[in-house]
Amino acid sequence: MPGRDRAPKRGKDGRIVFTRRMKREYTLLMPQMLPVTFTMMKKVFELYGYKVDMLTSSHRGIIDTGLRYVHNDTCYPALLVIGQLIEAVNSGQYDKRKVALLITQTGGGCRASNYIHLLRRALRRADLDYIPVVSVNLSGLERNPGFSLSVPIIRRLAAVMIYGDLLMWLGNQCKPYETVPGTTEKLTAHWTDTLVTLLGTGRGLSKKDIGCRMSEITADYARIERAPSRLRRIGVVGEIYVKYAPLGNNDLEELLLAEGCEPVVPGLTDFMIFKVNNRVTDVDLYCGSKLKKLVAGAFQRYIESLQRVMIEAVKTRPEFTPMGSFADLRACVKGYLGYGNKMGEGWLLAAEMIELIHSGVSGIVCAQPFGCLPNHVAGKGMIRKLKDDFPHSNIVAVDYDPGATRINQENRIKLMLSNCRDHRDARPAAQQPSGEETMLSGGSR
Repeated sequence: MPGRDRAPKRGKDGRIVFTRRMKREYTLLMPQMLPVTFTMMKKVFELYGYKVDMLTSSHRGIIDTGLRYVHNDTCYPALLVIGQLIEAVNSGQYDKRKVALLITQTGGGCRASNYIHLLRRALRRADLDYIPVVSVNLSGLERNPGFSLSVPIIRRLAAVMIYGDLLMWLGNQCKPYETVPGTTEKLTAHWTDTLVTLLGTGRGLSKKDIGCRMSEITADYARIERAPSRLRRIGVVGEIYVKYAPLGNNDLEELLLAEGCEPVVPGLTDFMIFKVNNRVTDVDLYCGSKLKKLVAGAFQRYIESLQRVMIEAVKTRPEFTPMGSFADLRACVKGYLGYGNKMGEGWLLAAEMIELIHSGVSGIVCAQPFGCLPNHVAGKGMIRKLKDDFPHSNIVAVDYDPGATRINQENRIKLMLSNCRDHRDARPAAQQPSGEETMLSGGSR
């Protein structure tokens, strides 16, 4: 009824509650971060009866909208996500009285935990405060009768995360070399649809099934015809949103491909294990609930077991370089940062850079958004130390913010690539130290 639409149900905290009726009638708008993984996540939500639209817009108007409704000293990802959501609501494509906004909350000290409150404030300023905002979190921060992450959904989302990492990892090793342009993207789209169909029928969820599917996926990518040349491998690290989202990093991966490079992007799985592991580390460092540690530890072991299945699948094909494990990441950062350093990407960011250096990556782009102080400390703040310990490393920190011009960002990246080329020409590959030698010379503290 119209009257009920004008006066939606509110919780004790004053927020609008997403009800079961809304699940049937409303469209959930979801920002995009990782294109492949989030496409599958969207389809998983649809399997459970949600109507979801994933936003892929990337024009300058999103930044302008964000600046209009969010204070300009907030972190850049919040400005982009909120700007994109409000811009979509006002685009005329949706009934404003029949949409809800989906946004994640980490539950930690990162500003990302407060995006939802910034978004609601922005909606009030835009006279759109009748639109529900739905929190996606595993910390019990907010609950809604019409939206819940049940165990079956979480299990499927965990599988999607692992599958998405594999598709991204293999795609980045095929796309720069494919002899028929578009072959890799076509295969990725095929597996994206196939995997969601399997998950909908309850298959592809057990470790055995995941292993079989991943072996099939790896074999399919291995059949892509590729040029024998070897390109510069460039790593991408940084704050999670600008690291992955084309909107946040101005299509960084496409730039690297256009410059004749092979992008090396660590997957989402390590970040998720890192977040779960923080719950275990909290109890070890500061005491707390042993039950919390037990549950978090069990969940961590489950995701790590799926990661091991993925790594073993890639190892079956010698033409592909396998990704590292979370345990390897945690070990290589020892002596550089403590495990209690967990704000933003915390110690994980430095660990990813060290792992990339160990694996022989030519250069690294550290994508840093405005307003993310923890990442500037754990990321940019570690570069000098890493360069001292690994003299041949080539790392550039690139700032992404509303006032930064794309051309300036690209010039900084191209300068780093030029340095990679000079270094490669000056030092033959045969003289490059092995990963073990590099670790011993720089990683031992």
